[in-house]
Order: sequence, then C-alpha cells, then structure tokens
Amino acid sequence: MSVKGKVLAGKILVKPQAAEEKTVSGIIIPDSAKEKSLQGEVVLVGADKKDETMEVKVGDVVLYGKYGGQELSIDGEDYLLMNQSDVLFILN
Repeated sequence: MSVKGKVLAGKILVKPQAAEEKTVSGIIIPDSAKEKSLQGEVVLVGADKKDETMEVKVGDVVLYGKYGGQELSIDGEDYLLMNQSDVLFILN
C-alpha cells in the first residue's frame, strides 16, 4: 500500500485494520454495533522532532487509544493521522 505525500515531524499516518465481523462464539456483529478498530498499519512516518526520536517505522502494526488520531480520507481510503505519542504499543 503506497500513499503519496508527506507527514510533518512527529506525526504518523495509520491505515486502521477492519473491525471484527463476528464474536468468538460466532455471533455476527451488525455494522451499527461495531466498535472502531484500535490497531492499524503505519503507512507514512514523519521526521524526528527536536526533542523526540521517531521510533515507529513504516509497516509497523500499532495499537492506539480509542480517540487517537484525526480521521482522513485520501484517494477514497480511510486513514488516521496521529502523533507518535498517541501510539500505545508496537506489535512488530
């Protein structure tokens, strides 16, 4: 997945992963009851800030808070623009 553009220092662009369609027991969750996904793949990374080294890299799967980031639509795809500090955990 390739996005043309650039994010500013300290910012990252994340492609949220799809929310679960079923519960563990097999019950299908309707769209109106689905919660927002809280993890996604990093697709763009900004430069280091003066007082903060960028630790996240493109391709990392990250967990973020429920209200983390600003929702954006680029070329018909949904993304979240957030500060690196909004990331709670890096999965890989």
